[in-house]
Amino acid sequence: MCGFLMYVGDFAISPETLGLVERQLELLDHRGPDDMALEKAGQGVAAGFKRLAIIDVQGSRQPLRYPPSGPDAGRWTLVFNGEIYNFEALREELIRVHGAEFATGGDSEVVAAAYHYWGEAALGRLRGMFAFALWDEATETVHAARDQFGIKPLYYLPTVDGLWLSSEKAPLLGVAGGELDQTALSLYLTMQYVPEPYTLHRHIARLPSGGLLTRALGYPPVVRRLNRPKFRPDPAVTEQSIVDELRDALRESVRCHLRADVPVGAFLSSGIDSTAIVALAAEVHPRLRAFTAGFDTATAYSELDVAEQSARHLGVDLVPTIVNPEQVMVALPRIIWHLGDPVADPSIVPLYFLAQTAAEHVTVVLSGEGADELAGGYTIYGEPRSLAPVRRLGAPIQRGLRALARAVPDGVKGKSYLLRATTPIETRYFGNARVLGDEEKARILLGGPGVGHPHVTAALYAEAADLDDLTTMQHIDINTWLPGDILTKADRMSMAHSLELRVPFLDKGVFEVLSRLPDRLKVPPRGRTTKYALRRALAGIVPDFITDRPKLGFPTPARRWLRTELAEWAHHVLSTSGAGHLIDLKYAHELLTQHERGDADNARKLWILLTFCLWHGIFVDGSVVPTLPERRPRPARAI
Repeated sequence: MCGFLMYVGDFAISPETLGLVERQLELLDHRGPDDMALEKAGQGVAAGFKRLAIIDVQGSRQPLRYPPSGPDAGRWTLVFNGEIYNFEALREELIRVHGAEFATGGDSEVVAAAYHYWGEAALGRLRGMFAFALWDEATETVHAARDQFGIKPLYYLPTVDGLWLSSEKAPLLGVAGGELDQTALSLYLTMQYVPEPYTLHRHIARLPSGGLLTRALGYPPVVRRLNRPKFRPDPAVTEQSIVDELRDALRESVRCHLRADVPVGAFLSSGIDSTAIVALAAEVHPRLRAFTAGFDTATAYSELDVAEQSARHLGVDLVPTIVNPEQVMVALPRIIWHLGDPVADPSIVPLYFLAQTAAEHVTVVLSGEGADELAGGYTIYGEPRSLAPVRRLGAPIQRGLRALARAVPDGVKGKSYLLRATTPIETRYFGNARVLGDEEKARILLGGPGVGHPHVTAALYAEAADLDDLTTMQHIDINTWLPGDILTKADRMSMAHSLELRVPFLDKGVFEVLSRLPDRLKVPPRGRTTKYALRRALAGIVPDFITDRPKLGFPTPARRWLRTELAEWAHHVLSTSGAGHLIDLKYAHELLTQHERGDADNARKLWILLTFCLWHGIFVDGSVVPTLPERRPRPARAI
């Protein structure tokens, strides 16, 4: 796990540009405190790397040149962030079939060799999480790619005479300036995160998950999405057979994800996903150390008691982290700086402190991200079944019911149900974070509501035309919510503390099984169970008191805080952000005052606005200066 910065110029690189690459590379120090290197590769190319050593700790330095010898020696220059869990098998195949030569024992060189011999077809054979940039001196072309789920980030910035590629956005801001993208802002207010490929800075983009960027000297970059996870429900599968397959795939995935030459731990909440990861990991490493987070107030939001009970049941050591409101006020500017773009998900707060604690003990953690999207874990995934009685009615009847619902006063039971049931899925569903509707967004965003979610989701719905509604919702989520919110916060909050976070549920073998689940094995016809097949697969592995527990996932008492300890601070953030030309700050203050008095629950709306205002104060107005902790040498640890 590391951070990289590459500049590919059309002309010989100047000392000034080389110096700029070196300075901006320092902004990635948190991603790789163990080693740093900056090298020229060709006349116009500079590749910089910050390393967090995980595998082949003494070797596998980057930037890496490949092949190590022969007529093509040094043709490729690689900077690579991630882990490839099948690299040993790929290396054996490359040696056997192609006579490939290797000078290191790590996975980075296997990535370069795979691309050397197999070209872009190599991307579909890499099992793991990755983002890399690979310069080909022979064809004077750069290739950059991300894994199919978007676990690892990659940003790019085209300029008049070159291209910048980076693991995070911050290094590129010293090149691009700060022009804000109004389309991205409008999408953020709808979705609570900035969806791919946008960022809030107009000229900087994210390579989409599963994407491949190529750029030959003198030409603009070409971006394609090559590796797309595809659901293919199979109604003919038998329950027992696929449950057995899933259990085996999960056990094998966790085993692979534990491979490291440094200490490994795991995150543990009160839910089934993280508990499953800890339980399966403990089968391999009984002395596994787990980490959890809670709060010093509002016990209804704390998962500590249940996590402690699970840890005792599984026989693992548990290290708790307690978060208080004072810490939140200090840390939020740091958190948003590390995010690069606002993500208005309050669970980022405990995740930041959880990673901080874990990094004091281990270098790698396993976590449960991805299970809900792949196995059908969100409560809203039951909506297609609950809306079916109305959806089956003819269009004229639906229009009549919709007109009736609009005439019913707000708050009357049944109104919301009828409105959603008479709205096509393409219009009503854009993910889990549904906070600001178009009318309220128009009230908040000066100049009107801007673009809506179809700007992002229309193409995804077209891809899902042959899927049922539940699976269509999953397709939307794994292409928007998962990379935009879940995986963004997981990567940035862990790497803020030089901690590698691995996600065994987002494994090719696991997804191959979960992609075939029919509706009845995700959200069964009766009851309110979600992730049915997953729960069955984990029976006997996860303790019974966890199996049917509702999802929480490190919840945050933001609602209470904004009425009490954080209220005055929140008013100050709104007033000093300099964002009054973009959003209606007077209305934002009114929402906060209503919330303080208890007249309304505006917590989620306020979190979206506060997160953006802090972002604006940091990256645009300059009125907020995060206090970033000093980097400390990583202590020696026993493996």
